[in-house]
Amino acid sequence: MQGLRRCSNDAVSLDLSPPPPTATSSSSSLSFDAVESVETRIQRLISEHPVIIFSRSSCCMCHVMKKLLATIGVHPTVIELDDHEISALPPPPPSHDNDDAAPRNLAPAVFIGGTCVGGLESLVALHLSGHLVPKLVEVGALWV
Repeated sequence: MQGLRRCSNDAVSLDLSPPPPTATSSSSSLSFDAVESVETRIQRLISEHPVIIFSRSSCCMCHVMKKLLATIGVHPTVIELDDHEISALPPPPPSHDNDDAAPRNLAPAVFIGGTCVGGLESLVALHLSGHLVPKLVEVGALWV
């Protein structure tokens, strides 16, 4: 498939730039519509997957996120983005600890049920507070 390549056993790298026009199209959820912008593609992927992680390649924090979720019994969709594509990610929720306008790293970012949870720190905090498993059950990513 154009723009899609397997990077490891559990991650794919997805080139979000428009593919060259072809006579055939695919109906896969990772397929492209040539008129979609990068932002639209990212929003579509977020809405189609109950748990999705956007990451850079070889990101150790993404690895920890995947391991935490796998320990719980969830195997998220992982999309590895290039640096120019990461800027198209929706911003994480505002932090109560840091209200100043300091720039935040957008990747890795985990979305659960279409909502941005944030990065590794936010995911671990959600887990330690006891809210992660109910949230995963609510979106259908985990059955208990």
